[in-house]
Amino acid sequence: MTAFVLRRTGSMLGVLVALTIVLFSLQELSGVDPARAYVGANASAGAVDRARASLGLDQPAPIRYLAYLGGLLHGDLQNSLRTRTPVAEGIATAFPATLELAMWTLALALLLGAAFAFLTVIRWRGAGVVRIVLLSGAAAPTFLLASVGLLFLYGKLGLVPANGRSSFTESSPGPTGLLVVDAVLAGRVDVAGDAVWHLLLPAACAAVSPAVAIGRVLVDGLRTNLVADHARTARSAGMRESAVLLRHALRNALGPTLSMIGLQAGMLLGGLVVVEKIVGWPGLGSYLDRSVQSSDFPGIAGVALLLGVSFVVLNTVVDLLQVVVDRRLALA
Repeated sequence: MTAFVLRRTGSMLGVLVALTIVLFSLQELSGVDPARAYVGANASAGAVDRARASLGLDQPAPIRYLAYLGGLLHGDLQNSLRTRTPVAEGIATAFPATLELAMWTLALALLLGAAFAFLTVIRWRGAGVVRIVLLSGAAAPTFLLASVGLLFLYGKLGLVPANGRSSFTESSPGPTGLLVVDAVLAGRVDVAGDAVWHLLLPAACAAVSPAVAIGRVLVDGLRTNLVADHARTARSAGMRESAVLLRHALRNALGPTLSMIGLQAGMLLGGLVVVEKIVGWPGLGSYLDRSVQSSDFPGIAGVALLLGVSFVVLNTVVDLLQVVVDRRLALA
């Protein structure tokens, strides 16, 4: 078990180092002059040269990479060329909104995926309708679902808000930055309910595709284990079918399902960037959009690094959870 943890941790660190090299190389090959972007398009050549020296851009590439890597280890994501403030501060302000949306999206995806799987396996009479709805939603791009949902549910029916996280202008960030949690901690049920109301549309649109992916893997695992020898033995011993499903089939189907959950959770943050832009969610998507428009590569790289680190760490955690479920995987 210890050797497995060390191998997975070493692999994770190797991937993260490779990610920093890729981001640094993209900045070098982008064709955008950071010094020119920092001082403005109308600045003089002398001002550009001084900015290049102050930013350390006059140093050789290997030295600049080592400085970049050293800054990352200390939480320094460089300064934004757009705001002249640390990128880490801008991301720290925007990330709680994206994290809250991601948590609600993943929770909905797990609920929908589990419903998709169990209703299919137990052959519930309405399972076909559920499958058709979820598969149709998963076939459509997430941005299309968000756009149609906004036009219909807001424009036609007025059931959801147009944009933002809250209708309360006086609501201020709390200790966690997660609006629903902070509102509950403050005893503001009205603010919490309003925040949930704002979360429903973007979370539901982003949850459909991962829900189907998770549900399909879980269905295959449940069906395979329900006809396995250990399931037949349990039935012959008098165990009810529901107990066979939950105690035997589900436990053995969790390994592949956890892998899919990790993959979908890692991809989720990247997909939410597009949804945030459509519904006006003040998270990483909005921050990234402004950075792209102003050629702010440190801001772009900071968001890309955060998404990449989240993906790698989540999948490493899932690998470790799989070993907890099935210790035999540690010997592979």
